[in-house]
Amino acid sequence: MLIEVMKSKIHCARVTEANLNYMGSITIDEDLMDAANLIAGEKVAIVNNNNGERFETYIIKGERGSGCICLNGAAARKVQVGDIVIIMSYALMDFEEAKRFQPSVIFPDSATNKLV
Repeated sequence: MLIEVMKSKIHCARVTEANLNYMGSITIDEDLMDAANLIAGEKVAIVNNNNGERFETYIIKGERGSGCICLNGAAARKVQVGDIVIIMSYALMDFEEAKRFQPSVIFPDSATNKLV
């Protein structure tokens, strides 16, 4: 049996941009991606702590060290610059493997989105 478990989480990052006129996605600072074990093109679920919105999109690699968290396309309507979001990815794995699995969870500084 396979189950879906949380693989990665960026907890409480601040939205730095919202770009409605871009093909959909979320742009994430490459440092944050590496720390959270995320890759470009990976599907993510996003929770906006400010307004309760929950939605899914995929990752675009952002400039390393920039602190960028930018919602693009239609997802830009679900956030405001300055909102706090949680970004999560999930993986399918065998039930026994899932019992032992440890997700990558990071807590960037909410003012700068830099790793502390």
